[in-house]
Amino acid sequence: MKVLRVGCIIGGLLSLALSLSAQTFTTLHSFDSSDGAAILAGLVQATDGNLYGTAYEGGANCAPDGCGTIFKTTPSGTLTTLHSFCSQSNCTDGEYPEAGLIQATNGNFYGTTYQGGTNCAPDGCGTIFKITPSGTLTTLYNFCSQSGCSDGYYPEAGLIQASNGDFYGTTTSGGAGGAGTVFKITPGGQLTTLHSFCSQSNCTDGEYPETGLVQATNGNLFGTTYGGGGANGRGTIFKITPSGTLTTLYSFCSQSGCPDGGSPQAGLTQATNGNFYGTTFAGGAHDLGTVFKITLSGNLTTLHSFCSVGYPDCADGDLPRFGALVQATNGDLYGTAPSGGAQIYYGTIFKITPGGTLTTLYSFCPQSGCPDGDDPRGTLVQDTNGNLYGTTFAGGANGFGTVFSLSVGLGPFVETQTTSGKIGAAVKILGTNLTGATSVTFNGTTATFHVVSSSEITTTVPTGATTGKVKVFTHHGTLTSNVSFRVTP
Repeated sequence: MKVLRVGCIIGGLLSLALSLSAQTFTTLHSFDSSDGAAILAGLVQATDGNLYGTAYEGGANCAPDGCGTIFKTTPSGTLTTLHSFCSQSNCTDGEYPEAGLIQATNGNFYGTTYQGGTNCAPDGCGTIFKITPSGTLTTLYNFCSQSGCSDGYYPEAGLIQASNGDFYGTTTSGGAGGAGTVFKITPGGQLTTLHSFCSQSNCTDGEYPETGLVQATNGNLFGTTYGGGGANGRGTIFKITPSGTLTTLYSFCSQSGCPDGGSPQAGLTQATNGNFYGTTFAGGAHDLGTVFKITLSGNLTTLHSFCSVGYPDCADGDLPRFGALVQATNGDLYGTAPSGGAQIYYGTIFKITPGGTLTTLYSFCPQSGCPDGDDPRGTLVQDTNGNLYGTTFAGGANGFGTVFSLSVGLGPFVETQTTSGKIGAAVKILGTNLTGATSVTFNGTTATFHVVSSSEITTTVPTGATTGKVKVFTHHGTLTSNVSFRVTP
């Protein structure tokens, strides 16, 4: 028995060593301010195989700090600046984008700027914009276009495209209650305010949403507010229908000492088990943030309190901010903390299982000057090549932030755009090395398809298809979608 136990221990240590050795961190690009600086948001993988993002500062305009940029980068790190904000007189094209981009089903990208636009001189109240993959930007909406800014202003979050084709988002300020809004905007630029926060006594519906929304598989939208939620005012989790009926699912700091967390600054992620996962900036055992799980009906479980390892140095990270969690193809969730880690102040990348076991994968700034970057704030994205990609707010060779990749040993897969549709609906499939694909199936039902490029296939939902994984068969092997495609009535 002793020999068996020793063998098991050695085997476990060997497996851990192999697992750690399989993790490879690479700094792909160091910003130099001319191409961007102070990156707050994560990246999005596009159908052309490149990654697109925004920088809060930097660019060709607004010296010395810059008004921000939109950029694209190849998975290997070749970066191109597509747009420098404040290219127009009085920054009518917007300035200071805090949020990332989404690629819509029409192939264009959509996003928001925190300031700029035609209203609220001299700084502007923010905009919603569209930009083509080649870099042609169009301003779709200028916030505070309505009396009293009832349409909201200062959008800190990005947009989502819902299954009905419209975009949904939030503003941190304005609205009838002055505490932010939820809005809908059509691809043509017609905006409708769906909810004004602090419309209820003591702001029990929440106030100041700093993050965007996620559409759940049941069709409703879910999000968080930084404040409000009753007497404690430490934020909420809410549900809102596409037509605008809002329900508060949870008010943070409902327990003495806020062990359940408080002040969420990041959005939610719906995992494959149907539950939502997210983080709070504060609260928890040390008031340095948490990771939580919440059911569709509002039952919240605190999975991890940051700074649980090595208090007060916080080897596991602390104060998670804008970056939402992302569920990778292995079922685990990945995220960033902008502070804490082995170097105490510079942040971490972590993995947490749906059950709550957290592992620190990388601690930033192990070398003088932080050439690898520091202060990661944005959401990670898993590229269809299997690797994770992200950004840092600071650090790098020039001190203005970085783009990085982290390989954790996960293989390539495909991603559908969108993730649901009726029989006959057009679907784009994103992937890597798709040239020469021989077959596409929807939960086993064969579909007709067209290979557009090595990173894109177009297809339609075939007759007889049912909800399940999409598979692409190639000469290199079979690629399976990261989530099930829902066939809707």
